[in-house]
Amino acid sequence: MKNLSNKLVKKLIKKKIKISFAESCTGGLLSSAITSISGSSKIFNLGLVTYSNKAKIDVLKVSKKIITKYGAVSKECCKSMVKNLSKISKANISVSVTGIAGPNGGTKLKPVGLVYIGIKKGKKITIKKNKFKSKNRNTIQILATKKVIKIILKLI
Repeated sequence: MKNLSNKLVKKLIKKKIKISFAESCTGGLLSSAITSISGSSKIFNLGLVTYSNKAKIDVLKVSKKIITKYGAVSKECCKSMVKNLSKISKANISVSVTGIAGPNGGTKLKPVGLVYIGIKKGKKITIKKNKFKSKNRNTIQILATKKVIKIILKLI
């Protein structure tokens, strides 16, 4: 992952792009992957770990209605997270991640490994639904983090 993170940080610095993250199931791994690279302070704006529903509501201003109706692991919640993060951070690119890292907590409709990734660049918001096959918590967090980095690399 170090190579991917390094590549992303270098590219963001070169293009003078600031980035921010609102993480749930990755628990800060994404922020850590970026901030572990020397020079990341030039591009890393903000990293929030809004793990609980309360944090999503209080800090990211996700509507309680969205969480009640769709759940914290949903396209709707992910979109609200990234939109509101963008307002808070004023970064060029904002990213939100919410999902079920397991090994428990999954259902038939929302299995372990289901992760939504939201990206806001300029006015454009993209939400990607991912289903990672692993049942291992750490593996899912790593796969989700790598996926985010790869998406951003393609985007810029």
